[in-house]
Amino acid sequence: MNLWHRTEGSGPSLVLLHGWGMHAGVWEPLMPALRERFAVTRVDLPGHGASGPPAAADLVAWAEAVLAVAPERAHWLGWSLGGLVAQQVAQHAPERVERLFLVASTPCFVQRPDWPCAMASEVFAQFAQDLARDSAGTIRRFLALQVRGGEGARATLRTLQSALAGRPAASREGLEAGLRLLRESDLRGLWPALPPPQVLLGRRDTLVPVVVADALQRLQPRTRIEVVAGSGHAPFLSDPAVFLEWVER
Repeated sequence: MNLWHRTEGSGPSLVLLHGWGMHAGVWEPLMPALRERFAVTRVDLPGHGASGPPAAADLVAWAEAVLAVAPERAHWLGWSLGGLVAQQVAQHAPERVERLFLVASTPCFVQRPDWPCAMASEVFAQFAQDLARDSAGTIRRFLALQVRGGEGARATLRTLQSALAGRPAASREGLEAGLRLLRESDLRGLWPALPPPQVLLGRRDTLVPVVVADALQRLQPRTRIEVVAGSGHAPFLSDPAVFLEWVER
């Protein structure tokens, strides 16, 4: 898979992976601050932004594709779907991962009998049906879900929309493959062996409920979790100062 990527700034290497239906432009509002401290590599996931289409909905293949364009060793930060890919990277090539940062992400996005702290499978099924009929409309609704419940939701939505403008939208193949990864992936078994993740959650997140915090701590007791009180699914945009201080620390 041919992935778009760009490295800017100087300092410790930091790889940023965006969420489903997005592209590396979502990090743009934070780049002036980040590139002063880090050599930041942004990557468009397969089928998203300017990257080529995915060969399959295969999380290992996505991780390998991202590793192919990433620095030899780096801090890895993944938001939502990007966090799922980052977890797979940490398992697949631990020698490449200095530290693992997860923003509004989880090893399992769908509820299971022993994992109630996630979204209902019916929600993902509805997304798949809507995607087949109207991909652009589905992305608009997904953007609204990401900020729902958060303080300053309208302002965060405008920031997100502005960051996404001007670059290619995700392809149908990328959206379908990414949604399948979110629906089917369950990486809980990897967590005991992962480098202790640093996790940032939004207390008002409707996609990754904050109650997952206790479950993550049980999977990997050394996990460090912080919660942004007024934030939804995109705390790096709704509360950029909090996010930047968290990454820096």
